[in-house]
Amino acid sequence: MFNTPIPGQSLTKEPKAYAWEDPPKYSKPEAALMWHMDRLEESERTKGILTLLELGLDVVTLTEGILRGAVVQGMHTIDVSLIIAPIIHEYITGTADAAGIDYKEGLSEVKLDYKEFESAIDKNKINEVLKDIDEDKPIDLEPIEETLKEKEMQVEEPEVEEKPRGLMAREVL
Repeated sequence: MFNTPIPGQSLTKEPKAYAWEDPPKYSKPEAALMWHMDRLEESERTKGILTLLELGLDVVTLTEGILRGAVVQGMHTIDVSLIIAPIIHEYITGTADAAGIDYKEGLSEVKLDYKEFESAIDKNKINEVLKDIDEDKPIDLEPIEETLKEKEMQVEEPEVEEKPRGLMAREVL
């Protein structure tokens, strides 16, 4: 029924049973990068990578998968993966561009617009009030009034620069 390991069970296994428990084969990022490039240039791997990109897998996820696989095999450490990841990413995107394949980068370029965020919150509050009206419930306007007062207070408070004080303070002209 419960097939999960119990706490401390890993301490009962033979040490160095996994490849990642031994020292890595490539400790320098340059050597690890060359190993990856040699593998990525193989025609079967290139076809597989391009197929995955065509199927909708993003480049970041693909790069992370390649690098994690190498860590599990004991080829290099996670630190080396972080160092060489941008180069592997660029190689994959360059290969996809050369093959004319449309792909997803996987890099999020989400920029929050706080005014839109605030307006969305206000719209949600208005919708709640309108729902109360539709259900013929008494309307509680206090939360909305408090929100409006808070916004007014934020606008009314101008920032005042303090002038330096003390023995060593200099007045800036």
